[in-house]
Amino acid sequence: MGSIKDLLRNNVRQYGMLIALVFIMLFFQVATGGVLLVPMNVTNLVLQNAYVFILAIGMTLCILTGGNIDLSVGSVVAFIGALSGTFIITLDMGVGASIALVLAVGLVIGVWQGFWIAYARIPAFIVTLAGMLTFRGLTVFMLKGLTIGPFPESFQQISSGFVPDLIGGEESLYNWTALAAGAALALLFVLSESIQRGYRRRNGYESLPLPLFAAKLALTVGVIALASYWLASYRGIPVIFIVIGTLVAAYSFLTTRTVPGRYLYAMGGNEKAAQLSGIDTNRVLFLAYVNMGMLSAVAGIAVASRLNAASPLAGQNFELDAIAACYIGGASASGGIGTIVGAIIGALVMGVLNNGMSILGIGSDIQQFVKGMVLLLAVAFDVISKRRAR
Repeated sequence: MGSIKDLLRNNVRQYGMLIALVFIMLFFQVATGGVLLVPMNVTNLVLQNAYVFILAIGMTLCILTGGNIDLSVGSVVAFIGALSGTFIITLDMGVGASIALVLAVGLVIGVWQGFWIAYARIPAFIVTLAGMLTFRGLTVFMLKGLTIGPFPESFQQISSGFVPDLIGGEESLYNWTALAAGAALALLFVLSESIQRGYRRRNGYESLPLPLFAAKLALTVGVIALASYWLASYRGIPVIFIVIGTLVAAYSFLTTRTVPGRYLYAMGGNEKAAQLSGIDTNRVLFLAYVNMGMLSAVAGIAVASRLNAASPLAGQNFELDAIAACYIGGASASGGIGTIVGAIIGALVMGVLNNGMSILGIGSDIQQFVKGMVLLLAVAFDVISKRRAR
């Protein structure tokens, strides 16, 4: 019982939002008459919120460095979309070369903003606010205020394509490739967690008691199986889902099992102490914003692909969605606390709220109000819990 209490106490925000997500999904499942969790709607939920997942991953790293945020990501998404449209549609360049170019531009944008924030020590709020205005202006100038499209089929497949069923074929009731992928992922998770637990026990590190460990495995495998069933019941695995899954796995590994990841948490916890420990905090902050520029470019490609057009209005308020997802998912407003998985949970909370209220016919004004209150309560919970801990 003491282990359960310690586990919940140490992860109260993340577990709290996970439980809240389950209850929100159950509420809308009942309120919508079972429409919310129809396989087609679940797939659409992933496709519609792909940009939030991608941006929230990068925003988490920025917030970890000390509560810093990036207000420019929505404008960068629009700018990258405009560049993609110009290269592919106007200049008739190849899709592969164009994607490589816009990713390089995203990298340059990250380097530009990271320099001013990390080495010139201009507050991130000011630098990225300037970036928000600059890149929105460049987008409108490049597109001359017009929307251009459509993109080639190969580019559209990034956000609307599905992995073909290589096992069951087109006439199967279920997509067996999705089911097989889910089974493989579940097996990989169980093996990875078991190996890690064995390593911790052999070296005398603290680890979960066997009943809790078994419950964690069972719940996670159950979630993977349910997600696989949803995907297999519609059209299979979306291409963008693979991109998001790869990013989540890579950045979770980076933040939890690498030295650079530990540097992010150390800097956010106490920058002065991190400097005295020999950590180059300027470099850590710089790389966090370089990474944010790259992921903004990835999100820009995904959004342009889904819209099948480059629009000067694309990306509006995307930065707010990403920031809200991070804070709702457990990131601390003062930095040093937060996880990639937590940000994904926060993004799912926002996505389910949007989708569920839209199905019920609730207006955008009420939707904005509800999302704003959820964000306020999440941050208030963080502040109050810290005060009590003192």
